[in-house]
Amino acid sequence: MASEELAKKLQSRLAASEEAEQRPEPEETEKRPEPEETIVAAKEQSEAACGDSSSELSAKLNRRLDINEGNAPPRASRVFNPYTEFKEFSRKQIKDMEGMFKRYDTGKDGFIDLMELKLMMEKLGAPQTHLGLKNMIKEVDEDFDGKLSFREFLLIFRRAAAGELQEESGLMALARLSEINVSAEGVSGAKDFFEAKVQALSVSSKFEAEIREEKEERKKQEVEKKERQAAFKQLQSAFCS
Repeated sequence: MASEELAKKLQSRLAASEEAEQRPEPEETEKRPEPEETIVAAKEQSEAACGDSSSELSAKLNRRLDINEGNAPPRASRVFNPYTEFKEFSRKQIKDMEGMFKRYDTGKDGFIDLMELKLMMEKLGAPQTHLGLKNMIKEVDEDFDGKLSFREFLLIFRRAAAGELQEESGLMALARLSEINVSAEGVSGAKDFFEAKVQALSVSSKFEAEIREEKEERKKQEVEKKERQAAFKQLQSAFCS
C-alpha cells in the first residue's frame, strides 16, 4: 500500500516537471539598473558638477590673489584716445582739461575719487554736499566704479556743451569754473569764458593744423639747441687755443 502511494507521488512530480519544461520561457525585458548602480551614477554626476564649480571658483580666487599681489597680467582693454573720440575739442582744450584732471588726481592713480572731487569743487568756489558729490559722479560714471576716469571727466564738458546738464547742477558748475582763476576773474568771468568756449566748439576741429604747429615748434627748438651747442664748442675751442 505504501509502495503504491510512493509510486503515485513520484509519477505526479515527474508529470509536473515535464509540464514545466514544455512551457515557453518568458521574453527578457530590459534590465533596469539596480538601486546601487543608480546611486553610483548620480554620485559621479554630482562629483563632476562640483568639480567644474570648484575649478571656476579656484580660478577666480587665484585671479584675485594675483591682483592683490600685483602679479596679475593686464587684461586687454580698449585704448582711449581723447583726440579722436572728442573731436569737438581742440588739442589745447583737451590738454588743459588733462592738466586740470591730473592736478586734482592727488592719488596719482588715474582717477578722481569722491574726496578729490570734493577738494576740486571747493577750490573752484562751488562746494558740494556729500550727496551732491555722489550724484555728480553717478551722472557720468559709465563703468559704475564710483570715481571719475579722464574719459568720464571729458564727458562732463561734452554734455555741458550739448546742453544736457541742468543749469544749477554741480557738473555744470565744474564745467563753467574749470581752467579759470575764480579769485581773479570772478564767477561772471568764468561764465563768459565757458560760453565763449562752447561757441568755439561749433567751429570745425583744428586737429591737423595744431599737430603741424607742434611739430614745427619742436623742430625750431631742435635747431636753436644745435646752434647753442655749436656756439659753445667754438667758445670752448677759443679758450683752449
